[in-house]
Amino acid sequence: MSEFAVGDTDFLLDGRPVRLLSGALHYFRVHEEQWAHRLAMLRAMGLNCVETYVPWNLHEPRPGSFQDVQALGRFLDAAREAGLWALVRPGPYICAEWENGGLPHWLTGELGARVRTRDEGFLRHVERWFRHLLHEIVPRQLDRGGPVIMVQVENEYGSYGSDRVYPRRLADLLRAEGVTVPLFTSDGPEDHMLTGGSVEGVLATANFGSHARVAFETLRRHRPTGPLMCMEFWCGWFDHWGAEHVVRDPGDAADALREILECGASVNLYMAHGGTNFAGWAGANRGGGALHDGTLEPDVTSYDYDAPIDEYGRPTEKFWRFRSVLAAYADGPLPEPPPTPAPLGSPATVDLTGWAPLSAVLDTLGGPESEHPVPPTFEELDVDRGLVRYSVDVPGPRQPYPLTVRGLRDLAVVYVDGSPAGVLTEDEAQLKEPVAGPARVELWVESLGRVNYGPRSGERKGITGGVLHERQYLHGVRARGLRLDALDAGVDSVPFRALPAIGAPGLYRGTVTVRGAGDARLELPGWTRGFVWLNGFNLGRYWSIGPQQSLYVPGPVLREGVNEVWVLELQEPSPTSPPSLRGLEEGGSEGGAP
Repeated sequence: MSEFAVGDTDFLLDGRPVRLLSGALHYFRVHEEQWAHRLAMLRAMGLNCVETYVPWNLHEPRPGSFQDVQALGRFLDAAREAGLWALVRPGPYICAEWENGGLPHWLTGELGARVRTRDEGFLRHVERWFRHLLHEIVPRQLDRGGPVIMVQVENEYGSYGSDRVYPRRLADLLRAEGVTVPLFTSDGPEDHMLTGGSVEGVLATANFGSHARVAFETLRRHRPTGPLMCMEFWCGWFDHWGAEHVVRDPGDAADALREILECGASVNLYMAHGGTNFAGWAGANRGGGALHDGTLEPDVTSYDYDAPIDEYGRPTEKFWRFRSVLAAYADGPLPEPPPTPAPLGSPATVDLTGWAPLSAVLDTLGGPESEHPVPPTFEELDVDRGLVRYSVDVPGPRQPYPLTVRGLRDLAVVYVDGSPAGVLTEDEAQLKEPVAGPARVELWVESLGRVNYGPRSGERKGITGGVLHERQYLHGVRARGLRLDALDAGVDSVPFRALPAIGAPGLYRGTVTVRGAGDARLELPGWTRGFVWLNGFNLGRYWSIGPQQSLYVPGPVLREGVNEVWVLELQEPSPTSPPSLRGLEEGGSEGGAP
């Protein structure tokens, strides 16, 4: 068996210097039937390695209840089959613009700021998770015939904390559970980050998007020896709902990549292929400058990242620029890119045939309703992704007063005595019209994604403060939650009725007949905000505020002939036409060889 080691100046494979040319590709953001194609695209770009995170919350949705952890093992097997080494970043925190940075909602709800520290309660959960997860990693290490050559300890810990005991405990745990390949950390190239995130005896790497020489000079001040590596070369960036689409000039990105390699360093392209935040797993950030403590900025469903391989798996101009740079470091001619997966044969319109109001969906698929003195959080109701209906009475008789929600996370559609009264957000938390008593107030609150980075990561969702009428708290709050995954198993039990005369929130049901199943995009003109399932597969969140205008539909999700469609609309749509499927050749970021 081969041995991979960290030398004084280079990575060593069986004692010979080797450079890692890696690309980030997250198995959980790509349909499994498309893994082989995307991995082959990495090889064609000139890479010899793939990197992936592991999202804890995806695989342990409830304490001790594990779901398809084996997906990681299958992905690593696919990487080996593709002729790629693998870097695994198991966290427990991953950031990754992923819901809660990968930490389970039940964990942060229970422990709050004690996560990502030496707290024994937190570490007990981590130990249970790692012992389960490492069954997929340890047997697939290079020295056992597998592709895994390195494993990361935590993730950018220096951007968050300074508990030096905690990452050391994680490194010791990985070793105790059988990880024999080298360990590494990754942090921004700043003194406080490298000081807080590095672990003695563990390779330190840096994350940046430009100015490689300056970044590596900073890294060398902390680690005079060891191979240089940019563990995250940010060759693109991610998008937020309501903001502009972010792109990076391909020539500028290629020049930055060339500078990294001219420094003699190894590199991991972040992202090589971003994929998609299916099923509402997109995270959120906090604006407000360096403190990351300002306005909530939820991430869009697409994780295209302006990567060299776009969301649909197609080569972009950046792909060809990078391939040209990387070819100079290859042992021989690079393989040609595999054919792009076949697109949808012809456009198809969704025929919506039934509708159920949100209240009927909640009554059928939601959790139990409970009464509380103050509003319970999503975490207390065991809602990870989804929404909660809060109901509270305004006593009366009393004159109209302002109604305000304190600590709203993140968006509430409000009804007073059954009539729409407005949409509230964290920054606009007071109804425009005052409310007189007596009145029944319903607030349908949606989480737009838990914060994945910065000091406010792990914060709770829902109404975290209270509901005020004038300055008086309203007590006796009834709450009922609806998890998104409650719809995954099917909606046959929901009492559907005829379509409403005008657009209304609720669950819409219909079909789309496909001829020539293949990769597609779903358009919802005039629909406001919600989620779409196609044959039971949750494509993710749509939102009319953009910048994302359609949802990616992986070809393997579709089948020839009739396909079932569910649209969960959470506001009031004004559809200008029915939802429809279009082929990817109609728009997109298709690239070509220079």
